[in-house]
Amino acid sequence: MTRTKVIAGNWKMNCSLEQSQALVTEIRGMVRDERNNDSEIILCPTYLALPSACKLVQGSSLFIGAQNCHSETNGAYTGEVSAEMLQHLGVSHVIIGHSERREYQNESNAFLKEKIKSALKNNIVSIFCLGESLEQRESGQLWDVLSQQLSESLLDTSVTGKNLIIAYEPIWAIGTGVTASAAQAQEAHSFIRNWVAQHFSPEMAEETRILYGGSMKPDNAEELLSQMDIDGGLIGGASLKPRDFVNIHKLAK
Repeated sequence: MTRTKVIAGNWKMNCSLEQSQALVTEIRGMVRDERNNDSEIILCPTYLALPSACKLVQGSSLFIGAQNCHSETNGAYTGEVSAEMLQHLGVSHVIIGHSERREYQNESNAFLKEKIKSALKNNIVSIFCLGESLEQRESGQLWDVLSQQLSESLLDTSVTGKNLIIAYEPIWAIGTGVTASAAQAQEAHSFIRNWVAQHFSPEMAEETRILYGGSMKPDNAEELLSQMDIDGGLIGGASLKPRDFVNIHKLAK
């Protein structure tokens, strides 16, 4: 089975509304000029830019994702946004469990599971992030850490290969300029796919897209994307540079 590759841009807390609109427009124009590239592009701006971004991509091949959602539909959760609210805007994807939220907002695997359930209820595809710290990798805990994150967030949910995208992001490679080697990334992606096969089904494992999310750039994307189990990238810094981002997309075939 051939999986359609995915290039997702996580803009994090960057770009004003006007800058976001310009970035969406520029990327849309660049992608429109491409030929013979069926890989998907997902842009994840800040909450403020989501309404206009959803309108700007209408009629194009681009998708708009949010960087987070809450597990509840509504209520006394100051500063939060629900999956239902995102769905009403036209958002199709949501990032759940990014390492920065795990660290700064102390989000647990159990809480992320509830977010995934909420996204599923509202027909939003979850981009579920997981990964290890350098200390965990060097102390031989890598596989235990990944297994725990997968088990505590995905088991007993109705995720499938169509409503779930997994993003492996080694924490030590995020925003540091350090990238996991292609072999290291492939090894982790292969482990994740085998875990999905064992705990869900081989068919779901074959269908699920697994992205690499640790400082992917135009100069390392080709080698990473050529690996058997790497189905795209969750791009941070390079997604704010239209030419770099689109060049990565061109390599995702």
